[in-house]
This record gives sequence, structure tokens and C-alpha cells, in this order.
Amino acid sequence: MRLIKSFLIALSMYSKIPVPRTEWKEEDMKYVFVFFPLVGVVIGGLIFGWYALCRYLENVPEICKILVVAAIPIIVTGGIHVDGFMDTMDAFHSYREREKKLEILKDPHIGAFSVIMLALYGLIFLGAVSFVNGFESVLTLCIVFVLSRCVSGFCAISFRSAKEGTLNLFAKNSSKIAVQIITLLEAVLCIVGMFFVNPIFALGIMLTTVLTIVYYYFKTKKEFGGITGDTAGYLLLITERNALVVLAIMIVILGRMNFYFR
Repeated sequence: MRLIKSFLIALSMYSKIPVPRTEWKEEDMKYVFVFFPLVGVVIGGLIFGWYALCRYLENVPEICKILVVAAIPIIVTGGIHVDGFMDTMDAFHSYREREKKLEILKDPHIGAFSVIMLALYGLIFLGAVSFVNGFESVLTLCIVFVLSRCVSGFCAISFRSAKEGTLNLFAKNSSKIAVQIITLLEAVLCIVGMFFVNPIFALGIMLTTVLTIVYYYFKTKKEFGGITGDTAGYLLLITERNALVVLAIMIVILGRMNFYFR
């Protein structure tokens, strides 16, 4: 029953997927982050289905295909991670002292830099997705949305919190060692799955993800003294963006290699 409640809390907190309402008791939060990647499974499944539908219909405009891929994660999650990304961008670009940055994270209003950086993020994301074409790259793209949630969940339970909040509440009431092991195993399974699809894609995305985690750890420690729920959303988005950019680069490189050596 406790696992079921953790599952329901994870879906209700991190997605707009309809689930039965349940009371959020501390003992029911132990494994919330374990089920967080399932939201990514739903996103990946919908994106794969969309690409399959586009292939069946044949005449779907490329811009429509790309925009729907970008819209699916926002529709499924309700934009909760985008909100965290925007708040984090406002705080980063305030160039104020740490206490003021933490206050900015809590401010419900948005500043110019959050809008500018979100627009930049969207352009990079759309540009990277435009290179995705073919079974291997599409399936790798789908797995990225699962991997990003494994990474976000693992870091949420492993890194020091900068302040009290929902993320800190979940982290304090989680079964820390068990959740760390399971989320790490989930991430490994994602990478292994990518290796079966395309080893070169998997290697590039794995290295990029590790570097993203290292950057995130030191950046949040320097700016805020730790992580927050907002920075967890920021991590999730930059993990996806960085992975997709590397995926696009590798698609181009492999395409050129196939051209020269065919």
C-alpha cells in the first residue's frame, strides 16, 4: 500500500495524469522519486506514438511534427519543470547575494531573463529535435525523457537542500539509500537501453549527462548553497536539452561518415 501511495503521489505531483487522490503522509513519501521516471515513460511513449502516426500519415509537415514533440512533455507535466527552470534563470541572472537569490526562487513573478532564457532553450530544443529522424534516434529521444527524471530524482535525494520546501520534504521522508540505488539502476537501464539502440548515441549522452550533473552540483552549491525544487526542474530541462544537442551532433557526424564511407 505504501508503494502504491508513493506511486500516486509521484504522478499527482509531477504530472497531470489523472490519479486517485491520496493524503500526503510522511511515511507514504519514501519511494516517490523511484516512480518519478514513469512520467518520462509516458512522455516517451506518447512521442514514439506520435512519430509512428506521422510515419503512417506520411504528409505531416516537419514543423508540426517538431512542435508536437516539444508540446507533449509540457502537456503531460503541466509545465512544472519549466516553472522551476524560469525561476532558476531569474535567480542566476540577478547577480545578487545568495539570500536574495533564494528569495527570487520563491517569487511567483517572472523577470525578463526567465523569458529570454526559456525562449533560447526552446529554440535550441526545437533545433535539436529537427535532426531526429529514423527509428534509432526517435527511440533514443524517447529514452532521454526517462533518463532526465532518473537523474533529477537521484540528485534530489543525494544533494544538500538549500532551503525548506516540497523537494526537501520529499527528500527528508524518502528511504534515502534504497531510492539512491533504485534511481541509479533506473538510469543505468536507460543507458543500457540506448546502447542496444545505438552504442554511439548512448556513449555521447551518458558522458554529457555526467558532465551536466557535475555542473549542476557546483553551480547550485555556489549560487544557492544547495538545491531546491526549482533547481531540480532546471536540472531536468538542461539534462534533456544537452542530451538532445549531443544526439543531434552525433546524427550529423554519423550521417557524414556514412556518406564518405558508403
